[in-house]
Amino acid sequence: MPGDDASPLARAERFVWLTARVLEQRRFAYHFLGGAADPVDAALGPYLNPDGGYGHALDPDLRGPDSQPLHTAHALRVLDALGRCAGQRIERLCRHLTQVSTADGALPVLRPGPRGYPGAPYHPVVDDPPSELLTTGPVVGVLHRNRVWHAWLFRATDYCWDRVETLRHSHPYEIQAAVDFLDGAPDRSRAQAAADRLGRLVREARLVVLDPGQRDGYPVAAGYAPGERLFPHDLARRPESLARGWFTDEELARSLDFLAAEQQEDGGWPVRRRAWAPGSSLERRPIATIEALLTLRAHGRPIGAGPVSRPAPVRPR
Repeated sequence: MPGDDASPLARAERFVWLTARVLEQRRFAYHFLGGAADPVDAALGPYLNPDGGYGHALDPDLRGPDSQPLHTAHALRVLDALGRCAGQRIERLCRHLTQVSTADGALPVLRPGPRGYPGAPYHPVVDDPPSELLTTGPVVGVLHRNRVWHAWLFRATDYCWDRVETLRHSHPYEIQAAVDFLDGAPDRSRAQAAADRLGRLVREARLVVLDPGQRDGYPVAAGYAPGERLFPHDLARRPESLARGWFTDEELARSLDFLAAEQQEDGGWPVRRRAWAPGSSLERRPIATIEALLTLRAHGRPIGAGPVSRPAPVRPR
């Protein structure tokens, strides 16, 4: 058992072995312990459905086996980190996305299914769900970053550009999705211009907490849990992100200090979302813990000894 003076990585490792699903255990081993990519890929396999999409509570907010866009976005983040967003699996996934898209070619957050499987109350089921940047942006961004070309991407990309470039009012998670899209978009000059405008919106609307010591003075978005706020590190998760330019060195340093200090006594990081089911909350924390460690390491913060340092995702051309 790590002592009080154990590194953040050692404390997090114990937390992961105690609480995480097999997928997060494999991801942790891959990112921080020199583990291979194949076990991560194998652990992701059971979440794949015959229709080419992903389900089975891959994203802990949605229970049940149905393929859903939120699960697809989660699966692509895992595959992107492995460098495995290619081949027949991605071709089948894109065909699935074509079949489940809305009339304007983009993705909803949640598709109505034949049965009412449990899901987070902040993702309500509606009969004719609209397109959402929240799900479409991360999916399109990852596919572009990995130089995937498929007919589905054309309309979905147009949707993302239109949404990102016309945003006047937003909420933190939608901004996070916009960053995911812009960081992967092939048109880098257009992405930079859109990011510059979004950065001004984020600061003017106080959508991100610039000073964690004064976080109670920042508004909580409608529908979010009390205390559910985002910080600069949540948007600029890597130093090469376009969102990095939105924050001063001092603002980002404060944010990273806050993130490092958020590690809990049990070694894991907290989840600020509204707790609605024991399983969802338990499964979300190891995911948040891996993301926190990856963010800290990407920005050069010490997390403890580890045998590997994975390269950043491929930048778009």
